[in-house]
Amino acid sequence: MHIIPPHFHYSHARQLSVMLALILSLMSFNAHAEKLTDNTIRAFIKTLEKVQAMESEFEEVVDQQSTRAPDLSRILSSSIEELEGEEVYDRLENLVQDNGFSDISEWAATGDRIYGAWIALEISNQSPKFREEMENMLAEVEKNPHITAEQKALMRDSIKTSISQMQQATDIPSADIEAIKPHLQALRTATDYEED
Repeated sequence: MHIIPPHFHYSHARQLSVMLALILSLMSFNAHAEKLTDNTIRAFIKTLEKVQAMESEFEEVVDQQSTRAPDLSRILSSSIEELEGEEVYDRLENLVQDNGFSDISEWAATGDRIYGAWIALEISNQSPKFREEMENMLAEVEKNPHITAEQKALMRDSIKTSISQMQQATDIPSADIEAIKPHLQALRTATDYEED
């Protein structure tokens, strides 16, 4: 598991569903959080750029630990917690404090919000295409003679849930989404993200 969440590619329904689950799970966190300021976002990105240089160390530590499903409401925070007790954790703590955060937990929680808003923005840009893809997939499932009725029901429910989640994704606070817009290019650069 990388300390930096993977690139956001939206061409596949499963990846979209994971991102939607992340957005929905972040809603309650964002509802009570302080405003994301330009200075906070810049400090997070500056730290993230330095963290990129340490990523191989994180991977070595995580590879030695048992793998478990990530907590999507705290995708960055949960990754960081896996590093507790390791030397690299202390180095990261010093790094985030040098960049204006009180501790590693504050930095990671800020990252959770920034990633959540970024994903919500990316999904909103993909929304019409996503819905069309889901509806086409639903039509293909219905006419496929090689799928049992039970399998069709499961797939139908999954697709309809994804469509419903897409509609709910608009509940991410618009203030967070607006706050990250001026920083999108810096975020993409810091995470080596390339748009499709």
